[in-house]
Amino acid sequence: MVGSLSFDPAAEYYDRTRVTDAVSLSAAIDLLHDVLPPGPVLEIGVGTGALAVPIAARGRRVVGVDLSRAMLAKLREKDPGGSVATAVADATRLPFAAGSFEGAYCRWVLHLIADWHVAVRELCRVVDAGGVIVVEPGGYSGAWREIWLRFVEELGPPAEPLGLDLRGGYVDLDAVFEQEGAVLREVVETPAILDSSLDRFFAETAARTYSWTWRIPQAELERAIEVVRAWTIERFNPEMDAPFDPSAPHRWRVYDRGD
Repeated sequence: MVGSLSFDPAAEYYDRTRVTDAVSLSAAIDLLHDVLPPGPVLEIGVGTGALAVPIAARGRRVVGVDLSRAMLAKLREKDPGGSVATAVADATRLPFAAGSFEGAYCRWVLHLIADWHVAVRELCRVVDAGGVIVVEPGGYSGAWREIWLRFVEELGPPAEPLGLDLRGGYVDLDAVFEQEGAVLREVVETPAILDSSLDRFFAETAARTYSWTWRIPQAELERAIEVVRAWTIERFNPEMDAPFDPSAPHRWRVYDRGD
């Protein structure tokens, strides 16, 4: 399973640091429920089941795949009845026949897959003609994005995305989907509220909470945190212990799988 990043190291703290607030999560689930066809759907990078479990609770048939056994174990704790079927699998080699699903979705996954274009091809292969694929590519936005880009400037390639790199926009993503037979229908925003302060962000960066820190030597990460923290204070003059740039909507790209 070379080329995709496993979240085994994050299983114990993932829900605490990545699952969004109740309003944002409900809006995301409502959107997926509304735009996905009624038949079986696939989630790649299902993780702890933050989306899959509540979607399945609405009576949908959901199958989730993930590289991380530890993350899937957390999902099973939430879903002891097995309403979400799961498999340990790489998104670039999905263990399903062509046209197995009427829909598929993923959130904050493609940047973790070196061969992300192959993952897109696999999504389009396993979703039947006339189906729908929904993607929230993720990434920082607003002032948070400026701070992350400053880290990338300091740290170089080890802090860059392993897979899909959205610093240049979404043109590449849309082009690969179209090449594989799925055309962008619309982009739908759902609200997201970030209550994180800068103090918390820098502390979590030091603790390697974020996957973009995992390939960086400790001394180099500590140096970069000092530099970027000083730059942030000069750039924004913020209250370090207060919520910083709290409004950052999620943008879901809805693709129609052609005949």
